[in-house]
This record gives sequence, structure tokens and C-alpha cells, in this order.
Amino acid sequence: MKLSNSASSSSGAQRGSQLSNPFVHELKFTLTDKIRIALMSVTVFPVRLLLVASFMLLAWPFAFVASLGRSELTLEPQTWWRRLVDVMLRLIMRAMWFCGGFYWIKVKGERAMPSEAPILTLAPHSSYFDAIPVTMTMASIVAKLESKSIPVWGTLINYIRPVFVFRAKQESRRKTVDDIKRRAHSGGQWPQIMIFPEGTCTNRSGIILFKPGAFIPGLPVQPVVLRYPNKLDTVTWTWRGPAASKILWLTLCQIHNPMEIEYLPVYTPSEEEKENPALFARNVRQVMAEALGLPLIPLSFDDCQLTLSRGPLRIHDNSRLLEFNRLACRLGLKSGTDEEVLEQQASRARKLQGDRLGLEDFAQFINWPVTDKLTQVHSFFYQHENGQIDIRQYVTALSAVCRPSKSMETLRLAFKMYESDEDRDVREEDLAAIFEILLGVEEVELSGLFAALGRSDKTKTTYDELHHFIAQHPDFAHTFLHFRNHPNHVVSSNGQSHKKED
Repeated sequence: MKLSNSASSSSGAQRGSQLSNPFVHELKFTLTDKIRIALMSVTVFPVRLLLVASFMLLAWPFAFVASLGRSELTLEPQTWWRRLVDVMLRLIMRAMWFCGGFYWIKVKGERAMPSEAPILTLAPHSSYFDAIPVTMTMASIVAKLESKSIPVWGTLINYIRPVFVFRAKQESRRKTVDDIKRRAHSGGQWPQIMIFPEGTCTNRSGIILFKPGAFIPGLPVQPVVLRYPNKLDTVTWTWRGPAASKILWLTLCQIHNPMEIEYLPVYTPSEEEKENPALFARNVRQVMAEALGLPLIPLSFDDCQLTLSRGPLRIHDNSRLLEFNRLACRLGLKSGTDEEVLEQQASRARKLQGDRLGLEDFAQFINWPVTDKLTQVHSFFYQHENGQIDIRQYVTALSAVCRPSKSMETLRLAFKMYESDEDRDVREEDLAAIFEILLGVEEVELSGLFAALGRSDKTKTTYDELHHFIAQHPDFAHTFLHFRNHPNHVVSSNGQSHKKED
């Protein structure tokens, strides 16, 4: 797989960020922590849980009644009784957080009026306790459509008039952006919208890439930074880490859960930023990272599954696949690409028998118009004579980023494209190309693998044979493959590479 210049420049940044995966959170307890949690679990925890649940149930009828008859498109006049309900709900929700151990919530700065900044951007997003500033202000939010059906809590979410989004559908994302623009340009008539532009929870080790939705309207935004300065971090809820129920239990077992909310000065975009939402988002992200004293991490919500890959074929250097993943997301190539579509593409690629495709043929293969973005995708792969690529590499890479947790399925798909008709086996050089894409590595050398397979006299293997071998070796890639930047890969004084002997 060939990297473009932009991809190469991002690779170094990505490798630097691998020291701390923002989507992973590990809790380590001292003996004192364990004793305190054990005591709190049988004394304070049951009382707190009962009080929190009671206040949430108390808030439900107020939110339910106030939400009746509301329209998603029009804003009804704020009558006296709705204003009273709003005040009641703020008090009830503040009491609920107090009972959960959030006694003092420190607020710095001053929240801007909706006419000054219709959108508030919050970061880092790291917990469902980030709902605290929402309940304190009753601002609208952008929420997953599934949250609408959560018992009790879903009614409270409906009350604050959220903008719902269904992430799996591209048209839903576009509608969400349109709704944000419509509300932002209402001149302060609609409530402010609180948006977490990261789009997912992280462990607060840095600020990941912002989604552009909050910045597309081109209007002033107010950055809001969140801090949880507790010694034992029980509030962080990430893709890999304690489950939501465990987070709730451990947090309610803390004596006090401090939190800080800081409203930064309103950020007014320049004319260039108004025309370029990505630049606008990048600059606001920089301001928030500096206020928090955190690094910028070049990862996004779309990257988290790739960075969390596991198993014998886990990704070793995800910077290469991450770059392809971002290109595929920008172009919309992943949208609607399921297993059936991948199988169809693999079948068509097999019929080409390794024929190379130029840009126009590539566009025809995936039924996509020739654009600058498509040109970037095409140039991402190894260019043969006359700028042509092996389409099998593209299909393998697309499968890898669409289903990173199913690497064996991608391997099976790749074998279907490369295997011979007679023996259903794949040659060594083709298998090396498959592993380079699947693992995100370079210069794979397979002599050690074929020796382990008992194939020292034959450099071919079948999927069934390789699948059986991989199933028996959980650390397959590390042990049997040799590639550039491998932990056991060293370069001798004469410049030749070889593998260290254990």
C-alpha cells in the first residue's frame, strides 16, 4: 500500500499518540481504595443510588408534561408554566447530582447569551456525567436517536429539544447538520446547543479530532472545557474500560466527585474560517487544548474501532489504515458497505485476475464519479506502470476498515480474490501483500511462516491451512511474520535487515 505525502506526515503524529490510546481506560486501585470502596458499597452506595433514582423519577412527570405537543421544527412561546417547569427541573437535577457525590461544581467564566454564541462546544467528552452542564443550563444537545427510547432519561432528553442523529445513515447526518444550522441562525430564539464535537468519549489524555457539525453554520461559538480533578478517575467511560454500571457504582462510592466547568471567551470565526469549517474546528480545538494543557491527538470517532483491534491479526501500525479510513469516510465509501457489498466487489476483483486499473476504471469499478477525493483514494495504493493499481488491495483495505474486529473475515475475502483455481492456494508474494494491508505494515517477509507450516519447499498456502495455524497461535503476527519496525527486526551494520534470535 502506498501512502500519499499527507498520509506520511500524519503517520509520525499518529505513532506519537500511540503511547496513550484515548479510547482505553484502565483503573488501578490501591489497598486503601479497595477498602474504602468496600465500606462505601455497603453503607453510602445504596442510599445514594436510591436518592439518585428517586430524583430522576421525580423529574420525569415534569419533563413529560412540558414536552407534550412540542414540534421539532417550530418553537412555541415560553409560557409562565413552562418557565416554572424549567426552574423545577434544574433544581431537581442539581439535587440528583448532589446526592451522587457532586457536592461542589466549580464554574469558571461566564456563559454567553444565545444571541452571542448559539453553539457551545464542550470537550473533552469522557463520561455520561458530562450531562451535568446540560442539566444546569437546560441547553439543547445533539444526541443519538437511540437515546430517545431510554426509560425515564429519554423523556428528560426530549424535554431539552435535542437534535437527534442516527449515525448509521448518511442522510441522517446531513439532516442533523441542517437542523443545527437552522437553529443557530434563529437569532437566539432557539435554546443554545451544547455539542461535544469529538463525537465520542475518551480518557481525557488529549483532544481528538473535532467533527465539523458545530462549525458549519459559521457563527460564533463558545468553547467550554470540562475537568474532573479527582485522584481516582471513576467517571471516565470509554470504548475499552469499565462498563457503565461499574462506572456508576464506583463513582457513587467516592466521598466527593469534584468537577470544573470553564466557559472560555466566545470564538468569532474569520471569513476564512466561515468558508472552511474544518479550519474553524481545528482552531477552536487548539484553543481548548491549550486551556486544558492537553495534547492534540490525530484520531477521530471513526478511528476508534481500528485502534482497538485485537487478536492474532491485530493492526500493528494503524496510521496507514487510519489514513485510508479517513479518505473512505470523507468520500462516503464506507456508507452502505456491508458484507454483501464486499463479497460482490471481491467477486468482481477476482474476475480481473490481477489486472491493473487506472483512475477512470477504478471509478467505474466502485460506481463513483472521478473527483479529487477519489483521486486521493486511488493514489493511496501502490502505483504500477501508467498509474494503475491492483483493485484487490482496495477491496482488502475497505474490508479491513469496515469490519476491523473481523480480521479473519477480511483474510478469507482476500484469499477468494488471490487464490488459484486449481489448488485454492495463494502465493507467498500475494500473501505478503495481503498482510501488509491487513496489519498496516510494510515489507512483510514470510520465510519463517512457511517454515513453521512445514512448507520450506513450497511457498504457497490455502486459507484453511493458514486459518487453522493462526487459531493455534494467538500471537501469530508477532511470532511468525517479519516486517519493517517489527519488535524483533534489527538492521546490521552493513544495512541488511534480519530477525533477532530469542
